[in-house]
Order: sequence, then C-alpha cells, then structure tokens
Amino acid sequence: MAEVKVQSTLEGSPLGQITKRRLTLRGLLLQLRAFIALILLYVFFALLSNAFVTQSNQVILAKQVAINAVLGIGMTFVILTGGIDLSVGSIVGLTGMVAGMLIHKGLILTPLDRVIYFNVWIIALIAIAVGMLVGLLNGILVTRFRVAPFIATLGTLYMARGLALLSNNGATFPNLIGKPELGNTGFPELGRGTLLGLPYSIWIMIGLALIAIFITGKTPFGRQVYAIGGNVRAAQLSGVRVKTVTMLTYVISGFCAAIVGLIISSQLVASHPATGDGFELNAIAAVVLGGTSLAGGRGTILGTIVGAFVVGVLRNGMVIEGVSSFWQMIITGGVIVLAVIIDQVQQRIQERSAA
Repeated sequence: MAEVKVQSTLEGSPLGQITKRRLTLRGLLLQLRAFIALILLYVFFALLSNAFVTQSNQVILAKQVAINAVLGIGMTFVILTGGIDLSVGSIVGLTGMVAGMLIHKGLILTPLDRVIYFNVWIIALIAIAVGMLVGLLNGILVTRFRVAPFIATLGTLYMARGLALLSNNGATFPNLIGKPELGNTGFPELGRGTLLGLPYSIWIMIGLALIAIFITGKTPFGRQVYAIGGNVRAAQLSGVRVKTVTMLTYVISGFCAAIVGLIISSQLVASHPATGDGFELNAIAAVVLGGTSLAGGRGTILGTIVGAFVVGVLRNGMVIEGVSSFWQMIITGGVIVLAVIIDQVQQRIQERSAA
C-alpha cells in the first residue's frame, strides 16, 4: 500500500511530470530517427560534394532507392507479423529470367508442337504470378507446416535461385527488345520510360507505397497484420484468421519482389540468374532503419520508405566520395546494427512510459 501511495505521489509531483516529459521527448526523437538521420546524411554529403545535389544524381538516387523501397514494402508486411523473408532477392532473379525466357523462347507446348509468344503485358503478369507463387509457398511452409520463417524462406531462396539458373543453364537472356513480328516488343520501356520527367520505377514506388499505407492504416487486413505481430494468441482469440493473413503477407512480398525483377531486367534489357543477390539484406535494412520492430507489431510503410532513402543516400554519397566498396559494406552493416540497438532502446522507453 505504501509503495502505491509513493508512486501516486511521484506521478503527481513536478519530478514525475518532468520524467514523463523526458520519456515522451526521447520516444518522439527515436520514432523520428530515420527522418532525422536522412536529413543529416543529405546535408553532410551535400556539403562534401556539389555533385551529390545535381539533378541527374538525384534522379539516379531515386531510381536506386525505388528498387530497395519496393522490396521493403513487401518485407514490411512480413516483418509486421513477426516473420522474415529471405527469398526476395532470389525471386527478383527468377522473375527476371522468366520474363527473359518468355521473350526469347516463348512458351513451348511440346505435346502440341507449338510455341506461343505473348505481348509484354502478359509476360509481366506471368512473371508477377511466379513471384506470388513463391511467396505462397513461403506462406504455406510457415503457416501449414509450422516451419520457422527464417528456415522456410532460406530454403526457397536456394530453390528460386536454382530455378533461375536452370531456366537458361546459368546463362543470361540478352537483348530483351523482342521482335515486332512476334508482338513482344516494348519490354525496355518499363525500366527506361519516364512520366513527367521521372522514371516509371519511381512512380511505381510511389503508387505501391500509397496503396500499402492505405492497406496498413485503413483496412481490417492491415489491423490484423499488426495484431498478429503484437500478440498472435490474442489475435486468434479475437477471430483473426492468423494463417490466412500471414500467408497473404508472404504473397505480397513475392509480388513486390517480382515487380523489382521486372524493373531491373527492363533497365538492363537483359536477365541474369544472379540478379537480386543480397537484395533481401537491403530490404531488411530499410525496414529496420525505418523503425519496424523485428519482433513484429510495430512499424510503418512510410518509415520503410524513409529507411530506404537513408540506405540509398548513404551508399550514393559514399560512391561519389570514392569510398571503397569494402568500407561501404562495413559502414552499412554498422548502421543496421545501430538501428537494431536503437529499436531496443525505443521499446524499453515505451515500456517505461506505459508503466
């Protein structure tokens, strides 16, 4: 009883109010850490080099960020449920190879002794469907067979990469321009076309981000994703179809990875089976830097976009300054570790504030 009275007295005292304000301020600064880091990095590299702030470099930077951001959007859905998807990089390579194979070889129907060539829109839809199928496989392994997300997606990482290599015996599909007589031209337009002066990839990033923000913030599905990550047992008791929702998050991740595979292949006008190697780490870095908790239940799509810009600005600035690629890896890894540490600090501050 005495302890309760002392606590109540402290809460109403000036000292208790000051402590509460400090905790609130610290929590706010931690929540805005990615945005603050982005501003500081941008100012830092702008002061170091005038080449960093040129219009051409900003467009290049945005194109690089778009790739990571789109992957990060899908990864955010998965991590919000407390999962992880290590297969997104391999899905990028696989879907690019699927598109390249359909442009070069078409769909071979051996029993009918026919070859069907599709226009680029159907090719894109088929490639996206392949990415979503791999995501569905991940979801089934995690929900139906209760395989740990790390192990399940690590297995599909190797499977998808192996399929990408098998599709053309490890070789590249070059010159993905198609042939007019086959009706499959126009594929490079996706990666090289512009709208209002901005590449299509940037518009795709903006469109997917707005859709994802709406889904996570305004729909029952979005609330269910957060509920699963916060407390899966409580979500089950509340009537949430945990397995279905979790499975759909992996499908969304596969969809986003397939979009990235198409963008990169169209930019390069070629498909290589090793495309996307290591991309999953970049996506996870963007998500973590953006404030999404690896434990699930906390994070935002907007934060992931900001996190992707932090990674992009950091790497772009280091390239302009001539920093060794080895040091780039070390610095990027250090930033990710620091982001995880800050996330743990934020969680403890929130718990103290709640107490």
